[in-house]
Amino acid sequence: MTSRTVTLLDVARTAGVSKSTASDALQGSGRVAEATRDRVRAVAEELGYRPNSAARRLRRSSTGAIGLHLPQTATRLDYYMNLAFGAVARAQEDGFDVVLLAPASSMGGAGDATGPGGASGPVASRVDGLLVIDPEVGDSAVPGLLDAGVPVVTGERYLGPTAAPTGAVICDNAASLTALLDHVTDRGARRPAVLTPAGTSAWATALRATAASWGQEHGVEVALRTVPFAATPGEAEETTLALLRADPAVDAVICAPDGAAPGVLRAAATLGRTVGTTASDRTDSAAVSDRTGEEPGAPRAEAPRPTDDEPGPHPRTPLLVASCVDGTATRSAEPPVTAVDLRPAAYGRACAELLCDILAGRTPPDTVRLHAWALETRASTTAGPA
Repeated sequence: MTSRTVTLLDVARTAGVSKSTASDALQGSGRVAEATRDRVRAVAEELGYRPNSAARRLRRSSTGAIGLHLPQTATRLDYYMNLAFGAVARAQEDGFDVVLLAPASSMGGAGDATGPGGASGPVASRVDGLLVIDPEVGDSAVPGLLDAGVPVVTGERYLGPTAAPTGAVICDNAASLTALLDHVTDRGARRPAVLTPAGTSAWATALRATAASWGQEHGVEVALRTVPFAATPGEAEETTLALLRADPAVDAVICAPDGAAPGVLRAAATLGRTVGTTASDRTDSAAVSDRTGEEPGAPRAEAPRPTDDEPGPHPRTPLLVASCVDGTATRSAEPPVTAVDLRPAAYGRACAELLCDILAGRTPPDTVRLHAWALETRASTTAGPA
C-alpha cells in the first residue's frame, strides 16, 4: 500500500481485527490481548502506518504534547540536554510532542502557571502532562506545576510541602556516592573529600547526607565543601585549591556537579599532586620492590614520599579524583575521571515512559520506578601497574 496513505482501517483489515481494536492496540488502551496488540503493531509497522495525530488529539480532547521543566541551570549541562533528548524520543513513540517550559513562563508564579483553581491556566491548557526534573524546593514554579491539573512525573522526588506528583522516577543517589567513597577507600584513600552541590533538590540533599553518614559509619572524617549546583570547572578548581592548601592530608576528591571535575584535575596539577595514586599505593609499591627487587610502577614513583620527620602526607601526595556525574568532560579529561554514569538519555526515556503509561491508563497513579546507574572506573582512581 505505497500508492496512498495507509489508514487505520487498512491495519485493522490486515490484522483481522475491528477498527476500534486496532486503535486500542496502537494506543495501548482498552482491553486488548497482548498477542493481538503485538500483531496489530507489527502489521502497522509493516504497512508503514502513521497515525493522524491531529485527528487523534481531537477524539481524546488532547493537546498531543507534554511539558518538560528543567532546573534553571540546565541549559549548559550535558546531563540535562541528554535527558531531554531521551524524553523527546520516548514521548514521540506515543505520539506526543515535548514542550520545553522556559523559566520565564514556568516560574512567573502560581497564577501564571495554573490560574484560579489549578486546571484552567496556560500550562494545563497547552499540555496533557508534565515532566519536572530535579525539582528544587526553592523553585517557585514547581508548586504550581504540581498543581496544574494534569498528570505530573518528577525525575527524582520533590521534597517540598505541596501536592505530590502523579509518579516519579528516582535514582539511588545515596548508593552511588557510597560506591564512590568505597571505591576510593579501596584504592588507598584515607582522607576523602566531597564537593557537594548546593540547593534543595533530592539529589543534592542525598549527597550531602550520605557523605556525612558514610564518614560516621566508617570512622573517617570526610571533608565537605559546598559548590554551586551547576559549578563550573573554574569554581571547582578554586574550591579544590583552597581545600588542598588548607588540608594537604586530603587524598581523594569526589566532585558532584556535572562537568566540573576537570577543575579538580587542574587544581591537583597546580599543587603538583599526581592524579591516580595515593600514599598507600606508593607504600605498597615500595614494599613489593623491597621484597622482590623489582622497581615500582612509574606512576607510583613520580611523587616524592613523605620523610620520617614530616607528620602525615607530604603536600605533593598523589590524589584520587572521581565525579558523581559522568559525561564528556569526565571521559575526555586527562586522565579520564572515574564517575557514576546516571545514563541521562535512558533516564529521560524512563520519565517520559512513565508519564505516557499513566496518560494511557497502562500504569496507575502514584507509581515510583527506580532508574539504574553504573560506576565507571578510570585512570583517575587506578594506580599504574606494579
